[in-house]
Amino acid sequence: MNPEEIGILIVDDEASVRDSLYQWFKNDGYRVDTAADAVSALKKLQENPYDIILLDIKMPGMDGIELQNRIKQIDKDIVTIIITAYASVDTAIQALKDGAFDYVTKPIDPDDLGRLIRNAIEKRRLVTENIQLRQQIEELLLPDEVVGESPPIKKVMETVNTVAKTDSTVMILGESGTGKELIARAIHSRSLRRYFPIITINCGAYPEGLLESELFGHEKGAFTGAMYRRRGKLEMADKGTLFLDEIGNISEKMQMDLLRVIETKSFTRLGGDKTIDVDFRVISATNKDLEKAIKEGSFREDLYYRLNVFSIFLPPLRERRSDISLLARYFLKKYAQSMNKGVTDFSPQAMEMFTAYDWPGNIREVRNVVERAMVVAKGPHIQVHDISFPFSPPAVTPSVGESLEQVEKDQIMKILTHTKGNIAQAAEILKISRLTLYNKIEKYQLKR
Repeated sequence: MNPEEIGILIVDDEASVRDSLYQWFKNDGYRVDTAADAVSALKKLQENPYDIILLDIKMPGMDGIELQNRIKQIDKDIVTIIITAYASVDTAIQALKDGAFDYVTKPIDPDDLGRLIRNAIEKRRLVTENIQLRQQIEELLLPDEVVGESPPIKKVMETVNTVAKTDSTVMILGESGTGKELIARAIHSRSLRRYFPIITINCGAYPEGLLESELFGHEKGAFTGAMYRRRGKLEMADKGTLFLDEIGNISEKMQMDLLRVIETKSFTRLGGDKTIDVDFRVISATNKDLEKAIKEGSFREDLYYRLNVFSIFLPPLRERRSDISLLARYFLKKYAQSMNKGVTDFSPQAMEMFTAYDWPGNIREVRNVVERAMVVAKGPHIQVHDISFPFSPPAVTPSVGESLEQVEKDQIMKILTHTKGNIAQAAEILKISRLTLYNKIEKYQLKR
């Protein structure tokens, strides 16, 4: 940091001390101000930013110790240096315990003070860089945007912001594709554990034996094929968050093992005898009815209550239709950038199709449909014939002013796109003969 970038405030009731220090620092190129008492110093602190403040301990009214406490309440990162006489060194030591960087004794040696100021500047620089680094890390840690302005999703995000401040276990409930992992990452990124990793494991993607190894890790020789020691997800999540997706799919043995780890915060690797202590927050997610599974005996009640200290329900997309257009345009912008395509929006008819559809696959389905439409789109707007739904397509309400022929043409094109050009299947959906459909295709020049 250059001297002109450093602000120094000198607080001393002796005018000779103030003037001497002012000239020393001014000659060295620093930005310097002075104050004769604590009240004046606090007023200047409200008006200007300072990096270093030199405080005389003995002042009329509020002394330097109390002034330092007030300063730290305003900005805990300001570097304070105590000015004291030999007789009050004990008081200066107390100031160090309260957060002062160092102290100097009167009469002040300019060389000693110069070195002290340079050290203080270095500390201030490190503090500033640390703050900037944390801000950059927080920006990198921000998860993908949770898109939506509907009352249900606003309520979800209010809950996320509330529970993130605690260390409670959270269970996220909702249909497949509603964005449960996104919400888990939003909780983690707003928590005190955000500077440590969030480790995700899809419990439904592994058979029992492999899931056990993934979670607990293993020692060399623990089983056939274990050629080396391997850390598990539990160990990787230490100090951070463990996200257990599809928790309803784990076996009874795994439920018991997981419950033990959550309660004791310790475990051993497979084939090992060393106890490993871990500290992590648990967030789980499921699209299953676990209360029903408890009644059927397939899920442990004690584990359920251990995981479900706090629950968040994600509504399906069909229950927050006002968010469909926002999500569609969010993914359009994302894929337009990644594919380097000049597609900027949906045609009105295409957006009507989106908002009319029930989206059984929820947000994941919106993303997939938009991605495919971006691949095939030719112009600046996604058109009806660019869209292909994996399930039965919705009927489109015609826009005011559209001719009957235009509505018929759009509907035939939409069905042909859905059936990937299968004439027989398209004719069956449209309830017309194949000959009639061929004639319509010819009439509207729909050959591709």
